Amino acid sequence: MKLGFQSMNTPADLRPDRLGRALEERGFDSLWIGEHSHIPVSRKTPYPSGGELPPKYLEMMDPFVSLTLAASATTELRVGTGVTLPLEHHILGLAKAVATLDQLSEGRVSVGVGVGWNVEELANHSSVPWAQRYRALAECIAALRALWSDEEAEFHGQYVDFDPVWSNPKPLQKPYPPVLCGTGGKLGTTHAVAWADGWMPLDIALGNVGKKIGLFRAATEEAHRDEIPITLAVFGDPTLERLMHYRELGVERVILGLESSGWLDATTTLPFLDRYAAMLPELQG
Repeated sequence: MKLGFQSMNTPADLRPDRLGRALEERGFDSLWIGEHSHIPVSRKTPYPSGGELPPKYLEMMDPFVSLTLAASATTELRVGTGVTLPLEHHILGLAKAVATLDQLSEGRVSVGVGVGWNVEELANHSSVPWAQRYRALAECIAALRALWSDEEAEFHGQYVDFDPVWSNPKPLQKPYPPVLCGTGGKLGTTHAVAWADGWMPLDIALGNVGKKIGLFRAATEEAHRDEIPITLAVFGDPTLERLMHYRELGVERVILGLESSGWLDATTTLPFLDRYAAMLPELQG
């Protein structure tokens, strides 16, 4: 099983180039960075984990700039969005940002996508109704794949619409970088089965992880798809036993760092990485 790490990507965190090198040196396979272009002052939408919104959310930097810096400091580390919010981007600009990063990283990009959790945040970007966000996301992914792979791409949908365009450069990975669906609910899981190259839920969002993975695999089989790789974002400080359990469930990769102990203190990051790097031989055995 592979280990990835998620950074909140604030100015107070380890710089992405230093963090990327530290991860690669310790045998981690990937760095993941999420995004919020802004945080609405309104608190109508509650923080999904409960309680007050952690202050780091107010300081998040741009994921594509930071992942480019991490990629430039490493040679093998995969760099991924965990997750990017396509509904909060212009689709032509997002296609070019991902393609550019894939070129500059020499084909090491994974694209985690989601719909976000903040109703007001989406409303500031888009007129897509909240209840239709998953359908709109599916259109965005189809449009991105057309832009990444077709010489003259066009797309005509309910939420995304453009006439034939040249969108270059294309990603180095062919036909396009893997797209991981970062959703855990029933509707989101249905979409992951329908169009994702990988599934990337949060373990705390699944509840009974083993049961939900079983249901996901059954749905994948019913849809006549090959097995979809699972990357599991893990909250807190999981024990080796918990990680081994996830490996036994067939999880390909776990992403660590989300609300771990010392999450708000960057001085704890390298000791945290050291602790889990020591588990890698057993996890990969």
